[in-house]
Amino acid sequence: MTARLLPTNVALGLVPIVLVIAVWQGLVSSGLAPAALLPPPGAVFGRLLQQLVTWTFQQEIAATLFRLFAGFAIAVALGVGVGIAAAANPAINAIVRPIVRVLAPLPKVALYPALLLLLGFGHGSKITLVAADALFPILLSTYYGASTVEQKLIWSAMAAGTPRYEILFKVVLPAAMPSILTGCRIGLVISCIVVFLAEMITSTDGLGHVLVTAARTFQAVDMFVPLITISLLGLILNGLLGTLRSYLLRGFPEA
Repeated sequence: MTARLLPTNVALGLVPIVLVIAVWQGLVSSGLAPAALLPPPGAVFGRLLQQLVTWTFQQEIAATLFRLFAGFAIAVALGVGVGIAAAANPAINAIVRPIVRVLAPLPKVALYPALLLLLGFGHGSKITLVAADALFPILLSTYYGASTVEQKLIWSAMAAGTPRYEILFKVVLPAAMPSILTGCRIGLVISCIVVFLAEMITSTDGLGHVLVTAARTFQAVDMFVPLITISLLGLILNGLLGTLRSYLLRGFPEA
């Protein structure tokens, strides 16, 4: 059923993208938006194709992806680990719950100046900001998923003599996997946004830096290229994570 619905889902997903490009082209063609500020989509995508084959632009993409993956990996490790531990241990839950309630609503970008002072202008501050922003959706989803595991599964494992730590990895973690992967999907989207924003604020490389440099020199076409690039990267990464989710949850009804 899923395989048969895939082409339909892809086609439906392309509809809003095509509509956005059509509206974009309409604004330019009608003269409502000057080409100096809003270049035609054909010029932007043409420039994107030119840039993709250059070593310099590939390095900018690599810098962004490195920060994105590093921060996201840290967020997944901490979020899943702390979420499972808090769901399994009331003492850890009592410690983690107030911290999450205080820090989760806080806009992490407000901490970026402090991170710059502590970690400098290199990769460290940007990776830390990405990890901090992506952490809480993953942690909360993991905690919710682990907390709602059916108790009869745990009791059955205990009755079979399974050690407590093995119950976490063989029962709780697999049962919480749908919720964990949902949190990871949200965290990945946040990571794409935050790494781009951090590079716009202060960086000497990366896609965000490319956009700021183009804006300062009034190169409208070059300014839209990194925007389209980070959008395409987010689309590809989200698709890959969705494929991984389908593979890992192939035994679950919601898969």
